[in-house]
Amino acid sequence: MERKTLLTHCTDAPGLISKITNICYKHQLNIIHNNEFVDNTSGHFFMRTELEGYFNDTTFLADLDNALPNGAKRKLIDSTRKRIVILVTKEAHCLGDILMKTYDGSLDVEIAAVVGNYDQLQNLTEKFDIPYHHISHEGLNRQEHEQKMLAAIEPYHPDFLVLAKYMRVLTPGFVEKFHHKIINIHHSFLPAFIGAKPYQQAYERGVKIIGATAHFVTNDLDEGPIIKQDVIPVDHTFSAQDMAQAGRDVEKNVLSKALNKVINDHVFVYGNKTVIL
Repeated sequence: MERKTLLTHCTDAPGLISKITNICYKHQLNIIHNNEFVDNTSGHFFMRTELEGYFNDTTFLADLDNALPNGAKRKLIDSTRKRIVILVTKEAHCLGDILMKTYDGSLDVEIAAVVGNYDQLQNLTEKFDIPYHHISHEGLNRQEHEQKMLAAIEPYHPDFLVLAKYMRVLTPGFVEKFHHKIINIHHSFLPAFIGAKPYQQAYERGVKIIGATAHFVTNDLDEGPIIKQDVIPVDHTFSAQDMAQAGRDVEKNVLSKALNKVINDHVFVYGNKTVIL
């Protein structure tokens, strides 16, 4: 007996739920959980179905193709744990949170390796018996550095890359190798507080909320499809340092929640946004 997840999205049409569930019944697959959504603006249908049974993937997907509208996308995903490689620079809060949540089982993912352009987080990583690759960018142009990064990353065959406060802009060539497979976290001040010392800028403006955004990386800087966002209130009693500390707490929580949605196949990417079921 296996468990798999079926992700389906296509142009909306009458009877789609019935067609899909009848094919599941035909193949004697038990539906454990099902969610669907129709974007009435675009006329697009999304459905996530958790299935249990004995699968013949080829015939099952062929039957779906015959029943669904032209251009439909469907994916049948095994229930195996996803593998990730985490990219870091110097800040420990997001990496540490993912390490701890993986250690205690609240985040069901395999961390294959951590790769950093500094070595500050090597000891932390190795405390969890996870390989750490220090690949300095010093003396290298961006393409040369990324080639060294890829040489370290690719042998692990990760399902996703996680940028846990990795503070370097990736080139289009690198991003294309992991299309919609790179998850980033940043403070939500963009574009209002862009550049250096965003929390200092926020403090000087007297902001009343701070937050964080997790998104897929595209070649449009910090404009990829958003997976998860959150904010917390602040007030005049917060110093810039207080805001930075509160911001770090939001960042790590948003990143781990986004990662949990992605590794458990709850996320559809459609255009430049996501649908999460």
